[in-house]
Amino acid sequence: MQILLGIIFHFIGGFASGSFYVPFRRVSGWSWESAWIVGGLFSWLFVPFLAAALTVPDFLGIIRESSGSTLFWTYFFGLLWGIGGLTFGLSMRYLGMSLGMSVALGYCSAFGALVPSIYYGMNPTAGKTGIGEMFNSPGGQMILFGVLVCLAGIAICGKAGMMKEKELDEAAKKAGVAEFNLAKGLAVATVSGILSACFNFGIEAGKDMAALAVGRGANPLFQNNVIFVVLLWGGLTTNFIWCMLLNIRNKSFGDYRNRQSPLFSNYAWAALAGTTWFLQFFFYGMGESKLGNGASSWILHMAFIILVSSAWGLALKEWKGVSRRAFATILAGVGVILLSVLLVGWGNS
Repeated sequence: MQILLGIIFHFIGGFASGSFYVPFRRVSGWSWESAWIVGGLFSWLFVPFLAAALTVPDFLGIIRESSGSTLFWTYFFGLLWGIGGLTFGLSMRYLGMSLGMSVALGYCSAFGALVPSIYYGMNPTAGKTGIGEMFNSPGGQMILFGVLVCLAGIAICGKAGMMKEKELDEAAKKAGVAEFNLAKGLAVATVSGILSACFNFGIEAGKDMAALAVGRGANPLFQNNVIFVVLLWGGLTTNFIWCMLLNIRNKSFGDYRNRQSPLFSNYAWAALAGTTWFLQFFFYGMGESKLGNGASSWILHMAFIILVSSAWGLALKEWKGVSRRAFATILAGVGVILLSVLLVGWGNS
């Protein structure tokens, strides 16, 4: 029953993550960076703070009493993840939801399994499996094989993107994805997938805060909410700095008060997108607490997001007008990435 509940929570979280970019499509008259940071304030500051306040007694006291090392590493991996989150948004902007999320999350699932092992390999005193040991264990070999399968799936998705670019004229490409750009999209999706994996390790780095929360009477189901507060401060830092720089460069500070745009609607849709984004990790934390395996939870989370985002890509007609061969290629690429996610999860188990 606990495992079933964990899977259900991960599905809800995956649905939230796979759907969060849809409200951004309703924002009009604003530059991308303005919409992104308004949504981000809800994603990384307001809603995590509210969630922790409602579910973890004296969460600010727990943060104050945590060691400097725990806070530093949790925040630091949040900074790295923030770069991944920023480029994740750009992936959707240039590739669309189906192709962008598939490529970015394929990398994310693979490196989410590898990053902790690389770290533990450099820090043998941690007492956990390092990258060197992975080559000598069946589970580790399965993970590495899953990573190779993932890269093959990403290559297939890239091939589908190139076919789409050749087959459709500019007007048709823009109809599905307004700023479609395959080269830029694949570049930022690669950076996004690698650095977004740091979120998983940031959760591991903050486990002492979760343990302290449970020790003080917090429901174990919500123990990760105190970690998210510190981790997402890191994400907010990188995203806020970059979006402000873009506001300066593009002279788009006027967006926030531009009455020629539907201001109330824009703020509402951006807030909905940001809140929906955070819900993925609210339910991820609940699912992880039920399954008790961070690595497997991360893989399951990635699988559900890829499925949901691919369904949204079809619903939003991002592949309308392409040949059957191109359409079959993107489906094959998504399928191979999902297979790699399952292989990595099996290896972690």
